[in-house]
Amino acid sequence: MTYQELFASILHQKSYLCVGLDTDLRKIPAHLQSEADPVFAFNRAIIDATAEYCVAYKPNIAFYEAQGPKGWESLRKTLDYIPKTHFTIADAKRGDIGNTSGLYARTFFDPSSAGLEFDSVTVAPYMGSDSVQPFLEFEGKWVILLALTSNPGGADFQRLSVNGKPLYEQVLTTSQQWAGADRMMYVVGATQADAFADIRRLAPDHFLLVPGVGAQGGSLEAVSRHGMNSHCGLLVNSARGIIYASSGPDFAQKARLEARAIQQEMEKYLDQFLPH
Repeated sequence: MTYQELFASILHQKSYLCVGLDTDLRKIPAHLQSEADPVFAFNRAIIDATAEYCVAYKPNIAFYEAQGPKGWESLRKTLDYIPKTHFTIADAKRGDIGNTSGLYARTFFDPSSAGLEFDSVTVAPYMGSDSVQPFLEFEGKWVILLALTSNPGGADFQRLSVNGKPLYEQVLTTSQQWAGADRMMYVVGATQADAFADIRRLAPDHFLLVPGVGAQGGSLEAVSRHGMNSHCGLLVNSARGIIYASSGPDFAQKARLEARAIQQEMEKYLDQFLPH
């Protein structure tokens, strides 16, 4: 999916919501446990319930890897089920020496390798350009680089002063030499709202993947006010607040209501903050 196609999808859906498919087998409603593939049955119901209110889905790969071969099969079926109109993110946080990163890139981008073909993958920048470049060698695929994360421990390194500025700013400026806004996004946590103005100064055109709204306490209004650019430039992720809105047989209906509520708030902010 191209930059312009993603923006068109946001305008069409009146939403910049990304639904996180952090599907924990231990949290799936009891009535699904008898299914042949409970994880996929749960994901299918969530996708059916939320697709009209979001523009992207983000499976967190750890939840699938933890199930071994069964989990990978659930992930493959889930990815195949997501509508092609929606942007897909493999939240894998990979990053290693070049040849290893090349294999990770094949895993998530080359369907003849592991049977998966995501639009994007999250990548850790710590090992530098040669660990990121293999992901960019896949035409039309996106790298979503970790910049300023929402977890408390993120400050241990990301806000360290390097040459008089925070390390995350160095990540933003250096990585823009590797790819443009049409191939690279950045992860910026919603709990870091104070930094959005500086991030937009350094990366005015890039899309930002923003976790941390909802269960982690980030403000959607603050993120939208300070983070939106002329092409929206935001994908705001919500996982637990949507997919675990209920643990009963009505889990999909409750997920739909939660997604719709976020979409309606986003529609308001698109009208309010998107430059016309």
